[in-house]
Amino acid sequence: MIISSIKTLALESLIAWLVQAALGCFTVTVVFGSTVFCFDQVSPENDENTLIIESSPDMEIVSFSKKVIVRKEAKGVLVFGSDVVIEGQVSGDVAAIGGSIIQREGSSIGGDVIVFGGKYMPDSVEPQRGENKQTIIYAAYEQELKELAQNPLQIFSPTFTVSFVALRIVSLLFWFLMSLGFTTIAPGAVGRAVSRLNLSSAKVIAIGFFSFIGVNILLFAALNSLPNYINAVLVGMALLTLSLAYVFGRVALHVMFGKLIQKYLLSDRNRSESFSILLGALAWTVLLSIPYVWTFALLALFSAGIGLVLTARSNTAWSGR
Repeated sequence: MIISSIKTLALESLIAWLVQAALGCFTVTVVFGSTVFCFDQVSPENDENTLIIESSPDMEIVSFSKKVIVRKEAKGVLVFGSDVVIEGQVSGDVAAIGGSIIQREGSSIGGDVIVFGGKYMPDSVEPQRGENKQTIIYAAYEQELKELAQNPLQIFSPTFTVSFVALRIVSLLFWFLMSLGFTTIAPGAVGRAVSRLNLSSAKVIAIGFFSFIGVNILLFAALNSLPNYINAVLVGMALLTLSLAYVFGRVALHVMFGKLIQKYLLSDRNRSESFSILLGALAWTVLLSIPYVWTFALLALFSAGIGLVLTARSNTAWSGR
């Protein structure tokens, strides 16, 4: 799970640029590990690891695992897993994920500079930039992001190392304490959520899943059509809602799974609320650690959380069935 505490404005700027680049790109087709462009606008000096752009003033450049060098003109540049070198002019934004942005002396960038997992390195003390444009830099995880861009499928099949196991143990303890705190502070809300899952878990998850898909479609449409300051508010609200729903859904599923495990494995005299929460947290930690399976488990957690939030007001109807 790749989640970082980046400021909402930074995340909004990156998402908005990604969507605009994808929708406004006229001649770009992206394939994992490679990038395809109109070849009359690309230098013949290109090799397997470098993409040299000559004059492409109307083109959004998107590249995976290839270093991009803009010699003359481009509308915007987005690179995953490698560096960007600006020698000419870029009228729009320049972004690098898992790489650095290098701006040569005499070159100019008209839009924002966004770097996740790298650096912004201008040759001159006062680089030529657009007026009132932002520079957003988050330097951590450079190597991890580069490896992810070079082999995107590794996200579905994590490597089992000592650090991987240690992180899962920390995650188990964190979610056990989180679930224990929720059930202590709001036992009624958690109990009603577990009851709804026991009565009709498929219905709750289905409601949450289709709501999750619908919200994402509306959000991406808004990011491409609304002003940035409205997008920032929308993205912030969406992230907050998804985070709260995820936490609530995971706590409820911890309790539900823990009680089911206790029911079939332990006698009535040996059952404990705290121990059931620990068993549930352990079960979901294991599910979220299995290659490929974790993606479906994570989707189920989000769907269950959203479904529980959306069905929270119909307590009487649920309890009467």
